[in-house]
Amino acid sequence: MVFGLVNDFHAWDKWSPWAKLDPNMKTTYGGPPSGLGATYAWTGDSKVGEGNMRITESKPPEKVGIRLEFLKPMAGLCQTDFTFKPEAGGTAVSWVMSGTNDFVGKAFSLFMDMDAMIGKDFEKGLGAMRTEAEAEAKRRADSARASAEPAQTAPAAATPPAK
Repeated sequence: MVFGLVNDFHAWDKWSPWAKLDPNMKTTYGGPPSGLGATYAWTGDSKVGEGNMRITESKPPEKVGIRLEFLKPMAGLCQTDFTFKPEAGGTAVSWVMSGTNDFVGKAFSLFMDMDAMIGKDFEKGLGAMRTEAEAEAKRRADSARASAEPAQTAPAAATPPAK
């Protein structure tokens, strides 16, 4: 379930820490509905900026690789990888963003700790992803249970004996 939340950009609004920062943010989806080649672009206020993502690797249920490009407020390109490993009672999710800094980026990193800055958002997103995956698991279990139960029918009306 958690793989599907990442592999389908349409599901990101359910868990992404940035999706709710700008209620007027404009989003555009392209390519296939999910998986390899799916795209997502956004334009928003100064809190979310502008950019786009494209799924470059989709290996169910192990990994989703994304090319992430920021356009505003500061241009940048990075690789974002989500990996999924089964563990007792669920799935361990790893979310890693990597890229190279140009001169301005290196200077910026002298004064700002990117791990501290973005790490909180990653933790918030992973927590929301867990909540959404657990809720979906419960919905599916309830639905399966309901469809497995025999239908309750009203007792047949008694017919008087024939004379």
